[in-house]
Amino acid sequence: MKISLFYLPSVGSKSEIEKGKVGLQGHLYDQMLREITAQAQLGDQLGYDSISFTEHHFHVEGFEVSNNPVLLDLYIAMQTKRIRVGQLGIVLPSQNPLRVAEDIAMLDHMSGGRANAGFARGYQRRWVDIMAQQTHGIHGALPHQHDEIDNANRAAFEENFRIIKQAWTEDFSSYQGKYWRVPPGETPWTLDATAKWGGGIENGIVRAVAVVPKPVQKPHPPIFQPFASSERSIRWCAQEGVTAILPPLHPTLEHQLCEVYAEVSGKPLGEGVGVLRDIVIADTDEEAHQIWKESGYFCGSEWFEPFGFSKGLADPKTGVPADIWSNGLGFVGTVDTVTRQVEHMMKRLPISWIFAWMYNGLMPHDRLMKTIELFWTKVMPRVSNIKPA
Repeated sequence: MKISLFYLPSVGSKSEIEKGKVGLQGHLYDQMLREITAQAQLGDQLGYDSISFTEHHFHVEGFEVSNNPVLLDLYIAMQTKRIRVGQLGIVLPSQNPLRVAEDIAMLDHMSGGRANAGFARGYQRRWVDIMAQQTHGIHGALPHQHDEIDNANRAAFEENFRIIKQAWTEDFSSYQGKYWRVPPGETPWTLDATAKWGGGIENGIVRAVAVVPKPVQKPHPPIFQPFASSERSIRWCAQEGVTAILPPLHPTLEHQLCEVYAEVSGKPLGEGVGVLRDIVIADTDEEAHQIWKESGYFCGSEWFEPFGFSKGLADPKTGVPADIWSNGLGFVGTVDTVTRQVEHMMKRLPISWIFAWMYNGLMPHDRLMKTIELFWTKVMPRVSNIKPA
């Protein structure tokens, strides 16, 4: 099993966020960068597989101040040696796919082949609607939303994905889709240098372009999708060889989605699937839960609950929410308690990845550093040989 540090970088503590408009305070952004650097360097030294950042914009509230995950990846890669850097993820419907292909390929070179790629669909309309306006008719689509907005968002996501993979794997790219055309029309190009040393031109007209550089990793960096929770998304991930990262879901749903991925991909149960988990380790269970209330619970209830993420925790038959702790849907407590929670999850759910949600800013830096250390050195060695029941 691989473990990744996952960040929705917060600016400010709970009390600072509650004062309002904390995202405007540049010194707190600088503090965030310093603390995440130290945490990434510790994860690098210990042996964590990777670190991942999300993409969101305009968050003056202080949550998820991560408008360019590739730039954050490069910032961390320049200060570490072996840990991989990635995105969970770049919101494709709001992006130019050719620029995404270029940026991640550049990151792959600049990090020495340590880049991961993560692509998301986007659900927050305040920013997706603005940033995706060049793709007409595309809006953010909420989790569990199934309507025309959702269908258009998914179509744009999948089209952009196809363009990116082509740009990485083929010398020259051309694509004629609903949202993007490469080239966009009869574009003239009669440069002698291209005739002698280039390509993609026929009778003075651009027919294809070479997206360069190509990634170091072949055929391309590993690809992830956060946070897949529908059967349709899981089937798409399995078909495309994309690692699907599940948010905390009712155990019945988690297992069903793992089975779907295995059925479609032909891989063993759990391969190609990861889960997102809150992790807080302290000297007592009471202390850990108090820290979690100030970080994970605060962030979840105030920021994510309005978007409907908790619906996935409900039993599909009864509607009763699953208990987080007894089902291993969160890892909060002492080393012994967290070990039992991880054991419970691993016995019922065969997975390849755990993405450990690092509530930086909301969780004191020293406690977050200790959690990173203890989870790797004390918890994981105890559970490394556990097999599903």
